[in-house]
Amino acid sequence: MKRVLANLWWALLALAGAWAYATLALHRGEPLSSAYILIAALCSYAIGYRFYSKWLAASVLALDDRRATPCEVHDDGKDFVKTNKWIVFGQHFAAISGPGPLVGPVLAAQFGYLPGTLWILIGVTLGGAVQDFVVLFASLRRDGKSLGQMVKEELNTTAGYFALFAILAIIIILLAVLALVVVKALAESPWGLFTVGATIPIAMFMGCYLRFGRVGKVREASVIGAVCLLLAVWGGKLIHESPELGKMLGLHDITLAWAIILYGLAASVLPVWLLLAPRGYLSTFMKLGTIFALAFGIFIVLPDLKMPAVSRFVDGTGLVIAGKVFPFCFITIACGAISGFHTLISSGTTPKMLTRESYARPVGYGAMCLESLVAIMALIAACTMDPGVYFGMNVPSSGADSAARAASITQRLQTTGSDLVVSADAMDRLAAQVKEKTLFSRTGGAATLAAGMASIFSNVTRGRWLDLWYHFAIMFEALFILTTIDAGTRVGRYLLQDALGALWKPLGETKNTGANVLASVLLVSGWGYFLIQGVRDPLGGVNSLWPLFGIANQMLAAIGLCLGTTIILKMTLLNQSKVQGLKSKVWRPMLAMITLVPLVWLLAVTVTAGVQKIWHADPRIGFLAQVNVLSGKLPALEQALAAAKALGDAGAIGQAENALHTNGVLRFNNLLDAIVAAGFLLLVTAIVLLSVREWVLLLSRRKPAVLRETEPVWLPD
Repeated sequence: MKRVLANLWWALLALAGAWAYATLALHRGEPLSSAYILIAALCSYAIGYRFYSKWLAASVLALDDRRATPCEVHDDGKDFVKTNKWIVFGQHFAAISGPGPLVGPVLAAQFGYLPGTLWILIGVTLGGAVQDFVVLFASLRRDGKSLGQMVKEELNTTAGYFALFAILAIIIILLAVLALVVVKALAESPWGLFTVGATIPIAMFMGCYLRFGRVGKVREASVIGAVCLLLAVWGGKLIHESPELGKMLGLHDITLAWAIILYGLAASVLPVWLLLAPRGYLSTFMKLGTIFALAFGIFIVLPDLKMPAVSRFVDGTGLVIAGKVFPFCFITIACGAISGFHTLISSGTTPKMLTRESYARPVGYGAMCLESLVAIMALIAACTMDPGVYFGMNVPSSGADSAARAASITQRLQTTGSDLVVSADAMDRLAAQVKEKTLFSRTGGAATLAAGMASIFSNVTRGRWLDLWYHFAIMFEALFILTTIDAGTRVGRYLLQDALGALWKPLGETKNTGANVLASVLLVSGWGYFLIQGVRDPLGGVNSLWPLFGIANQMLAAIGLCLGTTIILKMTLLNQSKVQGLKSKVWRPMLAMITLVPLVWLLAVTVTAGVQKIWHADPRIGFLAQVNVLSGKLPALEQALAAAKALGDAGAIGQAENALHTNGVLRFNNLLDAIVAAGFLLLVTAIVLLSVREWVLLLSRRKPAVLRETEPVWLPD
């Protein structure tokens, strides 16, 4: 009877999901409730986890709890630590959940709600969660080795060196964009800056409390931390209402960028227990609590989707993200569907803490599904906003006042053929309600998401406390991003020290304070440079850097999928996988399609986006085309400066010099972005070609299938 009821439950769940998908795809005309997106998402995650991930675990990867994991064999109380699986789940989720699932879907909302919804849900169940699961499994079987080390051993040494260099280059871009999102969200926002800044001493207090005060009293520290976070939100309101304090903390973007660079350096070298661990632990509760509360709020309020299913901007005329829906919708969403950054975590700290192989399923596959839910929440928050407000916040504008800025954005929208209008009154009213000076040109998506979340929460509380909800959402986003900057900078330092250690062994010793500081300075200098360039970009930085972020992140995922395909292919050739429920006629190496199909799609999207970002003829898209346009304007700008100097007009001279400087900054930024994108393309192409060569040799039996797994240690029965 239980089995019949279970089958009936899953059948009903499948029908509910199919109904939601059909409604989203076919409904046109009257506004549609956002609850349909949430229903489709929850059904997809439940079915994907229950059936697909279970089949992968049992039939393809053949997880075995009798086999000792790295922490069981090498438990040293430092790197390899036996940890409760749910604590590992929380740490893993906190580390992988950066700005991608928050910001990417918000920016991609310009294409309409349907393309983003389909990619997030299909991409995660068949691609992103599979990648995380497989890489985590591979690292568990190899003493917790990193992605670069596994590529070197399972493919060849050349591919390993290419992978190490590519990973270091990519992580620099990733961290730069993470920091840029924080800057755009907190610049000239004293309330938000105070609230987010307060989380640093709160986390450090929790670390000291657990280490020196009440050792092991995690529940006490959690309650204290949560209360302090709420007080920080309330304290930010007092700061905002104080003219003196508000002016002091209303930092400009460039000042805030330097502060984040210094923070990243400190977070990389401080002891893990002092900042990284308590922040990750605290932020996990905040993240999960907020996301589930938002989902509950959507079912209570049932807000309508105000964006169309497919907008006119799929043709490439969009002002938020330039380019057509293929490939830029998929590149923009990034981490919400599949993320290369996750491979670093899945082959970093997580495999060193899991005590059983079977736990790789909830941690690897399950945590990625939960991050995808974050992306769905962000997409709903953006698509339930008034489209005029959405574009007013995300399109760079200039003007003497709100009316002029709204008019400039409206004019640009009309040139694309859109009939959308940005209302200055609506923008000013919303800014006043959330206690911000202005919401114009808040590019980067973070402020837009905060406004959308605040609107949903405010409707739950009958229109009250919109300002509190907005700044709570800003704090929520910043916790996501700063946690990833913490973990990402530290992981990057480890990778850089591995490379430096090959040159001189003492530089690779993580216990050497001098080596740690040197590697941290080098890494932070790398992403800090791109951060400053993005802040100084007159177009806001996000329009050019976010696609580069997406390309870099997806290319890193391609490296992880190359490794996964190689390992599964070797396992099937060695008959180490117990293939259950398949007919004998099925050729076992076909199981490598599990990771090969997502890899092929990812390469098609990423390579197309990379080539277009470099060589596209439209200067809004192509870096080199933009350089050519800017170079063509240079003679006229120089003549204008010369004329102003001849007249001796100080005001005209200042304007001309500023225009000339802006032109130079944009030319340099676009040329640098083109070089970086080309470098990424070359590196990943080399790794893919080396992988294909390896697969051909394996399938033709010209090279024996040898897995570089560590010798198994069996746990007692």
